[in-house]
Amino acid sequence: MDPAQLSSLIDQYVIPWGIKIALALVIFYLGRAVVAMVVGAVRKLLSSRGMDEILVGFLSSILRWVLLLFVIIAALSQLGINTTSLVALLGAAGLAIGLSLQSSLSNFASGVMLIIFRPFTKGDFVEAGGATGVVDNISIFTTTMTSTDNKEIIVPNGSILSNNITNYSARPTRRVDMVFGISYDDDIRKAKQMLEEIIAADDRVLPDPAPVIALGELADSSVNFLVRPWVKAEDYWGLLWDTTETVKLKFDEAGISIPYPQMDVHLDKGE
Repeated sequence: MDPAQLSSLIDQYVIPWGIKIALALVIFYLGRAVVAMVVGAVRKLLSSRGMDEILVGFLSSILRWVLLLFVIIAALSQLGINTTSLVALLGAAGLAIGLSLQSSLSNFASGVMLIIFRPFTKGDFVEAGGATGVVDNISIFTTTMTSTDNKEIIVPNGSILSNNITNYSARPTRRVDMVFGISYDDDIRKAKQMLEEIIAADDRVLPDPAPVIALGELADSSVNFLVRPWVKAEDYWGLLWDTTETVKLKFDEAGISIPYPQMDVHLDKGE
């Protein structure tokens, strides 16, 4: 190849393509820097408004990928690539992938709903998707919980949103429902008075709403009292366990028996 042809080749291909590649790289790197600045500003704005940190992270992640997609398309367009066809191709590929990953997309959609509507958040004690525990993390596909015995539970978001959700941490107070049975031969007035004294002596019991102590049922083997005090949510289990122990000890001291189910069987002897 003679110098004239080489010079012509450089002028026709190398220089134009070199400029295009350089511009594409400039667009990509500058665009990525701008995207980082925009996402950072949006994250700070959302955090300053008191928005949940999980929701902030999720929205920031989506915004980052959407903006980066526009930057990549702009850079490819500078190289002369037909981005219209590329967008159509990406759409077709997305449709094919979506059809093959229906369950995953269902979990993704459920994750979006959970993060936007927030039936629970990090640190809440919940029963959802067949699992019970403290919420550690809500991602776009799964929710991670820690059970009361320190097991890690990973639940698909679709299972959570398609079933009932019980959030034990949603309210500052809870009612403790307890049932104590005594024998039919015991003094019900004395038993009720003792239950009232036990509940009144516990500082964790809230005065409003007032605790309910009532004779609730004449069962087959016992007379059952309903004991329903209100406490702060964090005092629920402590009061339940302490009251159960105290009632047993006080009833034993007073000679009040706590019966257990029993059956009398009578046999007739034939002649």
